[in-house]
Amino acid sequence: MIGAIELGLLYGVMALGVYLTFRVLNFPDLTVDGSLTTGAAVAAALITAGQNPVVATLAGTAAGVIAGVITGLLHTKGKIDGLLAGILTMIALWSINLRIMGKANTPLLREDTLMTPLREVGWIGKTWIAVAIFAVLVFVLKLVVDWFLSTDLGLAIQATGNNEQMIRSFGVNTDGMKILTLAISNGLVALAGALVAQYQGFADISMGIGVILIGLASVILGQAVLGQRNIFMASLAVLVGSILYRLIIFFALSVGLNPNDMRAITAILVVLALLLPRWGFLKKVPSLRDRGNRRPGAKQPDPEPEPVASATTGVTVPEAGR
Repeated sequence: MIGAIELGLLYGVMALGVYLTFRVLNFPDLTVDGSLTTGAAVAAALITAGQNPVVATLAGTAAGVIAGVITGLLHTKGKIDGLLAGILTMIALWSINLRIMGKANTPLLREDTLMTPLREVGWIGKTWIAVAIFAVLVFVLKLVVDWFLSTDLGLAIQATGNNEQMIRSFGVNTDGMKILTLAISNGLVALAGALVAQYQGFADISMGIGVILIGLASVILGQAVLGQRNIFMASLAVLVGSILYRLIIFFALSVGLNPNDMRAITAILVVLALLLPRWGFLKKVPSLRDRGNRRPGAKQPDPEPEPVASATTGVTVPEAGR
């Protein structure tokens, strides 16, 4: 379970990137399936070549930024549909990633990585110390994202996602906002790929397949539990959702489910998280976001007045309106 939480925190970095495009920019970006592997491939190739792990991780992040810029340029300047632009970049990245690594799998177990000091002292997957370290680092990154979204540039990005025509009328370059957001998003995704590769001890060409679904599951699950009242809670919900997703997968494997069924389980989780609120099921279950209004002594909203029929018109009106 400790290992599942550690992976959940690392993949939470990826989920933050998906949150920026899926929720903030309202852009269906499929580039992440390729950019996560790109971050892992660049970091693994540089580490095996003898480069410093920090430099290799930053280089992997930069490669993800470039992938996001390419998708943004295809969409904004090439006038290609956003979904198709992401698919085109993702397909191209498959071949690029193979070129970077030179083979389908690059092992890192015998190389010095960012995880080597934690692994040598026996903290990885065995104690809560590594979990605390990952949690602090990921939470700091979350605060940086929160700060960025609260700046004028971040507010312009949010406005672009909410009402592009309106914010363009104020002179904002919406094309630039899209390119910037896609670059940051895929940079975070590539950073997660570089970290996960060093955590697992290898970079694999197929490690990015279905990542967009995992990111969406993290966003939807977390916000179903914590809500999204403000930026702080929305981004925190993304991290919580990433951990919840990994724990669900952990318990599913613990009860004996086939590992080959994990993608189907992920799809079912996303479908349920999307449909249950529409069916009104989650409204009957108190969630963490509602407990603040249900604490003892909290002021409850006044009940709606009972409708009564008017004696003169026969029209049903609320009691307060009479």
